[in-house]
Amino acid sequence: MDLPVFYAPDILPEATAYTMNEDTSKYCIQVLRHEKGDKVLLADGRGHKFTADITDDNRKKCVVRILDRETVPPPARALRVAISFTKNAARIEWFLEKATEIGIQTIIPLVTQRTEKEKIKAERLQNILVSAMLQSQQFYLPDLQEPQAFDKVIKHHHDPQRLIAHCLPEQKQALRDVLQPGKDTLILIGPEGDFTPDEIKGALEEGFVPVSLGNTRLRTETAGMVAVAIIATSF
Repeated sequence: MDLPVFYAPDILPEATAYTMNEDTSKYCIQVLRHEKGDKVLLADGRGHKFTADITDDNRKKCVVRILDRETVPPPARALRVAISFTKNAARIEWFLEKATEIGIQTIIPLVTQRTEKEKIKAERLQNILVSAMLQSQQFYLPDLQEPQAFDKVIKHHHDPQRLIAHCLPEQKQALRDVLQPGKDTLILIGPEGDFTPDEIKGALEEGFVPVSLGNTRLRTETAGMVAVAIIATSF
C-alpha cells in the first residue's frame, strides 16, 4: 500500500525532524487515524520527497522523524496552459484539480477581451492545487501565476511550442497532429465566446500555431482538460 503524502512547504532539505501544522496534523492523526510509528511521506512542492515516521501523534502538532530524502526528477518538458477563467468558479476549480493530477506545470489566468472573471481567489485555488498534488502522489506543485493580459502573454512567453486553440472556421490542424513531443509547450485557451478575431490574428503574428480540439464546441474548462490530456500523453 502506498504511503500517504502530506504537504510540508517549509521543510528544510537537511531537516532531521518536522512538525506538521495544525490542519495537517488533524488530518493525519484524527481523520486518517495514523499513530506513533507509522510511516508517511512529505512533499515540499519543489521536488523533494521525504520518508518519515511519526514520533509524536499529537493531533495539533504531529512530529515526524526524517528517515530518508530524495529529489524527484522534474518533468522532462514543461506543460503550460494560459486559460481564461470563467465566471463560475467551480468550473475552473475542477480544471485546476484535474490538470494537476495529469501533470501540468504552469497555469496562467488569461485576461482577454471577453474574459468574465479577472480576479482570482489565490489562496483557495492554491489549496486545490496542493490537494490534487498530494492525491496524485506528485512532488512538484504547479505554478499558479498572477492573471496576465492576453497581449503580454503572446509577446513575452517564448516556449519552443506555442499554440492557440480557437473556434473560428479558419485553417487549423488537430492538436495531436501538430505536437512536437519533447518540446516545452504553451497553449492558449479562450473564454466562453472564444478569442476575438483580433486576438487570434495577434497570436498568429507572434508565431502561435492555431489548433483544433475536436469537432464539437467545448466549454472553457473542458477545452483546457482536453488540451492538457493530449499534450501530456504526447510527452
